[in-house]
Amino acid sequence: MNCSIVVRAYNEERHIGRLLEGIKQQTLKDVEIILVDSGSTDATVSIAESFGARIVRIPSAEFTFGRSLNFGVRAATREFVVIASAHVYPVYPDWLESLLHPFKDEGVALTYGKQRGPESAKYSEQQIFHRWYPDVSNSNQPTAFCNNANAAIRKSLWEKYPYDETLTGLEDLAWAKWTKEQGYKIAYVAEAEIVHIHNETPRGVFNRYRREAMAFKRIYPESHFNVYDFLRLTVSNIFSDLWHAARERVLLKNFASIFWFRFMQFHGTRMGHRETSLVTPQLRETFYYARERKQSQERDRNVEPIRYQP
Repeated sequence: MNCSIVVRAYNEERHIGRLLEGIKQQTLKDVEIILVDSGSTDATVSIAESFGARIVRIPSAEFTFGRSLNFGVRAATREFVVIASAHVYPVYPDWLESLLHPFKDEGVALTYGKQRGPESAKYSEQQIFHRWYPDVSNSNQPTAFCNNANAAIRKSLWEKYPYDETLTGLEDLAWAKWTKEQGYKIAYVAEAEIVHIHNETPRGVFNRYRREAMAFKRIYPESHFNVYDFLRLTVSNIFSDLWHAARERVLLKNFASIFWFRFMQFHGTRMGHRETSLVTPQLRETFYYARERKQSQERDRNVEPIRYQP
């Protein structure tokens, strides 16, 4: 099974080389790499070209997440299109094989894989990764949740319904929602694991969750997030993080970041929503709720991880 890989990037010279090296190390060799660059002023483009990537340019003034993806998918020549953030890198050499495997079922429209943070990631971000991306795969999940930092789609379906270019984020969720409404399946693949690097400031966390909440409200107009939700979820997630950090004996070094991260996460979410109504409980749980996290169920794989240079 061959594929195209679409990577969106803007000034990602610090990270993109590791992603491209990880692609080079994959067991699946017949791949086409397309970099959608939105005006990088650093070495991002030259690094990508050194790995044989084809460059598609989008003016920074025209950038939206959906529009840049549409540029990339339109340029792809393969039926299966893998979408990856420029600041992720695969853990195993069978990442692509694992991510594409569910497409053997013609009813699968989209697959997405596990994400974990690097050791430097904020503790609360790691908790979110564990909550959203469990250690057990699901070949037909009930919700439209997915994430385009590590996903794959059928181009033939994209041609019928391109990504929404007007959303401030969550273009992946909107597209996945459409596929579910058409009767297609979404598969989560725990074995298709990547490391996702987020080194955000408090303001960056606020802005990310604010724009995603704005998009979420567009996709699900009935959704709400009021002051009570803000207080309840901020407090419950802070206490959950503190408890897990204490159990893992890493509380002291993560104490401050847990408070500011969760406050900015839900403050941004509140500001993005602004209005009140209802949303499906399953999707609200996926996005917002603190839950008891079980001990990792991850099994040792008979696959040697990729050895990256420091």
